[in-house]
Amino acid sequence: MEESDTDLISFLTGYEKKGVRYAVCTDIERDGMLKGPSTAVYRDILSKVRMNLIASGGISSLKDIDEIRASGCEAVIVGKAYYEGRITLKELAEC
Repeated sequence: MEESDTDLISFLTGYEKKGVRYAVCTDIERDGMLKGPSTAVYRDILSKVRMNLIASGGISSLKDIDEIRASGCEAVIVGKAYYEGRITLKELAEC
C-alpha cells in the first residue's frame, strides 16, 4: 500500500474549489471486511467540506446504511454484504 502526504480535507477542498460536488470516499481498511462504516470520518469530512459524499467500505447490514444516512452522506455503496446475502436487493430498494 502506498501512502500520501496529502491531507484528505485539503485534497477534497481543492476539488471543491474547482466545482466538484460529489466524492466517493472508501475506507480501504474496511473495504470488503464487513466491519461497519467509518461514520466518524464521514462526519468530519462533511463538517469541513461542502460536497455530496458517497460512502463505501465496511457495510455489513441495514443498520450500517442507517448510520451512513445519519452521518449526512448522500449515498452508500454496498458490495460484499449484498454478495454474501447479508442485505437483499428488496431491502436496498426499501432503503
